[in-house]
This record gives sequence, structure tokens and C-alpha cells, in this order.
Amino acid sequence: MTFSLLALTFLLFGGAAVLMGNAIAETWRPWWQNITYGALLAIADEFLGFALFDGPFFIDSLVSSDGGPFGEALAAYLVDAVIICAISLLAYRVTLARKMVSQYPWLYERTGLLGWRGKGRA
Repeated sequence: MTFSLLALTFLLFGGAAVLMGNAIAETWRPWWQNITYGALLAIADEFLGFALFDGPFFIDSLVSSDGGPFGEALAAYLVDAVIICAISLLAYRVTLARKMVSQYPWLYERTGLLGWRGKGRA
């Protein structure tokens, strides 16, 4: 992957993944929705990489005769999807830990950036 495609994935779509993870946690939705929306966000990432930087795009490989190899395009999509989903899951867990402690301070206390535990438990 080129630098421009990685910058697109990490900066633009990584920021969108953080916002997505925060929104899912703020509305108390389940964690697996990060995976579903992350896969859709990765398709948008692949399309912009294809349109702006002539990167691989698996849909173009399927429908066009002059498209690149399908395996390479699918591998690039999966890498982008894993990166976006990992960023959104991290943001989801950080937001959920903050919400649990702030909304239920008599029940829970922070145990770090990603966790909480019941008060009075060691």
C-alpha cells in the first residue's frame, strides 16, 4: 500500500471510525455493530482510494475487464476493514468505560482506560 492510501485510511477514515465507535457506545448499542458499519466504511475507503489514487477496488476487479487482480483488491479491502474496525472498537470500549463510571458512580470505578469494576471489589 502506498503512503497516500494509508494516510487516507488512518487519518480520514480512522477519524470517522473513532466517531462511529463513540456514537455506537453513546447510544448503548452492541459492540458487533462496529464490525458491520466498519465494513461499510471500508468500502467507502476503498472507493476513495480507487478514485483518487488509482488503488485497487474489488468491485472494479469483478465488473471491469481491465481491473486489477481480485485477490489483491480483496486483500487491500480486508486490511482496511480490520484497521477501521479495530479503531472503532477501541473508541467504543473507551467511551463505554467512561459512560459506565459517569452514569453509575455508586456502582462502578475505573480500572484503566478500557475497563471498570464494581465498587468494593478487589
